Amino acid sequence: MEHIYQYSGIIPVSALLMPSLIGVGLLLFPQATKKLRRRWSFPNVLVLAIVVSFFSSVLGEQINNSASYQYLYSWTILNDFSLDFGFLIDSLSCIFSILISTVGICVLIYSDSYMSHDQGYLRFFSYLSFFTTAMLGLVSSSNLIQIYVFWELIGMCSYLLIGFWFTRPNASNACQKAFITNRVGDFGLLLGILGFYWLTGSFEFQDLFAIVNNLISTNQVNVLFLFLCSFCIFSGALAKSAQFPLHIWLPDAMEGPTPISALIHAATLVAAGIFLVARLFPLFIVIPYIMNIIAFIGILTVLLGATLALAQKDIKKSLAYSTMSQLGYMMLAMGMGSYQAALFHLITHAYSKALLFLGSGSIIHSMEPISGYSPDKSQNMSLMGGLIKHIPLTRNTFLVGTLSLCGIPPLACFWSKDAILADSFQYSPIVALLASFTAGLTAFYMLRIYLLTFEGHFNYHFQNYNGKTNSLFFSISLWGKEEKKLVQKMSLLPFPLFILNQNSKSSLVDQTKNNNTNNFKNRVRPLIRIKFFPTKTVFGFPQESDNIMLFPMLFLGFVTLFIGLIGISFNQLNLLYELNILSKLFIPSLNQFIGNSVDFFEFLRESIWSVGIALFGIIIAGLVYNPPYSSLQNFNLWNFFYKKHATRNTADKFITILYNWSFNRGYIDTFYTISLNNPLRRAAEIISFFDKKIIDGFINGLGILFLFIGEILKYVGGGRISSYLLFYSVFLFLFLIINFYQVNF
Repeated sequence: MEHIYQYSGIIPVSALLMPSLIGVGLLLFPQATKKLRRRWSFPNVLVLAIVVSFFSSVLGEQINNSASYQYLYSWTILNDFSLDFGFLIDSLSCIFSILISTVGICVLIYSDSYMSHDQGYLRFFSYLSFFTTAMLGLVSSSNLIQIYVFWELIGMCSYLLIGFWFTRPNASNACQKAFITNRVGDFGLLLGILGFYWLTGSFEFQDLFAIVNNLISTNQVNVLFLFLCSFCIFSGALAKSAQFPLHIWLPDAMEGPTPISALIHAATLVAAGIFLVARLFPLFIVIPYIMNIIAFIGILTVLLGATLALAQKDIKKSLAYSTMSQLGYMMLAMGMGSYQAALFHLITHAYSKALLFLGSGSIIHSMEPISGYSPDKSQNMSLMGGLIKHIPLTRNTFLVGTLSLCGIPPLACFWSKDAILADSFQYSPIVALLASFTAGLTAFYMLRIYLLTFEGHFNYHFQNYNGKTNSLFFSISLWGKEEKKLVQKMSLLPFPLFILNQNSKSSLVDQTKNNNTNNFKNRVRPLIRIKFFPTKTVFGFPQESDNIMLFPMLFLGFVTLFIGLIGISFNQLNLLYELNILSKLFIPSLNQFIGNSVDFFEFLRESIWSVGIALFGIIIAGLVYNPPYSSLQNFNLWNFFYKKHATRNTADKFITILYNWSFNRGYIDTFYTISLNNPLRRAAEIISFFDKKIIDGFINGLGILFLFIGEILKYVGGGRISSYLLFYSVFLFLFLIINFYQVNF
């Protein structure tokens, strides 16, 4: 097997082949390349399939032999400085490579249909493949400089993909916000890398770990400086993984296409920060206080992300805050020293959240015909409901992902989240209570998303051709009394109806033509005309997504059901103990941090706590957001718990405060606007005023002065000798008078 490792560095680079071919084709042969269009998706998927098969075989070898393989190539050699580039193949890089590639394949297949109507289809696939290459290069990097290079490349790809629809102001603002926020963390990362190089003289991981351990044991290093360098490196992970307080870019990043949200902002890019902490875990574990800082920021992010997801109306932003909270769990586990639990939750969450984001894309896809491709309508959960009857496969897969994230056994996230909660009780009771409380909030807001989207009536509010917003169906005043009776009869139908006015249909057709869609019928759902109504009203039914979009969702749903088996190890179940891959994959120096097998019955007793919390959150969500046809339709939760009017008012005020806190993102963006954006803008305006009015004004004033003098002098020089003699005589006379007074007085 060793000869295979020698050439394993070619595999991540091979993913760069397809974006290069697409880019060259668009540059040199644009028409021919665009004609091939959707045929480019197959080789992209094929390359990633090769990557998966290769790293799967390497992973099998890693299970039997946990040794790592590193190959370096000299790039720069000077007198006292040398820089090598290469690749490091170990258990960590194998797991991340398989995760990136499998989710990437699902997203590429899904995107082939989801983005088929878009004019930038080829550009999208080029960006996506280049991002995958950068991520594969990151996880197989052999030193800190190489990590930093790929770190910036994935940041650039994130910027391009978030702002893919750059003609939308929200998308262009979101990609700039993500870019600037991540630059804060990346600058800290660069400072930390340079600081450790100044201390150790090396960028290589093994040299770095050994030298820092030696410096600490012999007391030859300033502990405060060592802590600052490690915190600077952690700041890069803090920004990339959307940890508090640099989390503000992640919800706005949902302005990009939904497949991007599934790949980048659920499974891969946001996991890069967790990967960095995992890669440098032997370094962080020996530095005082840094592990406590990581755990503290992790638990803050866990709680903040869960509370901010409670009242969001946009389905993708709700899932984004959920991602932020789950990343906080991973960072908390890293800070507690639970190395295996953190990586286990990263894997289970990646597949579950990718499934949820692809499901949200299918939901948005079914809502697009009546929203005119308006994200604020097609992604608004308050305008959904009752979709269970029309997109059942999407509903089933979405429910699997929802229950997994809630922590319901035997789904994937139950095993990993339960491991983190169990370790948190050993770390700190306060941290354990906060983590457990957030687990209940997770179950609450995830079931809220599901109920608002799929259960109950269809709640879409549309605009008629007069621009007035109406409730379900249409404004009765548009048609008169006869149609009013028909509307009342139609309101008794057991299924919801989509409604489009003629204007919105025309705008949809025009937009579709602008996006070079050849088949409008494939993009718009079947429509039904009602003969009693004017032609300005069109009714249509929502439809399930096509098979190309459903296949990745079904695959991820299957993985979500069974991926949890890789991380469990019970003494009584030898088969499952053999499947405990995670405990066999980490380097021996970390064995004390990855945990061992546990007693099955002891595990059952411990899991009652986490499952009970999840079920409690689900029950509360079911009572608050119960569907209209439920027997609890008229049940008032607060009347049940609070009998007194004064107490009920107090509860209502508390709920209002909590709702405003969540809906307004905890006022954190407002705080940054007031404390940072506005002062910097005012300072920039003052500097601009000084530059334009003072500096430029002085230069421009001199120019105007000499222009004015020149304009005057040009009339003096008329070409007459007598005029020249007259001016000469006058100035000579004035000179003599001035000289006479200076001599005598």
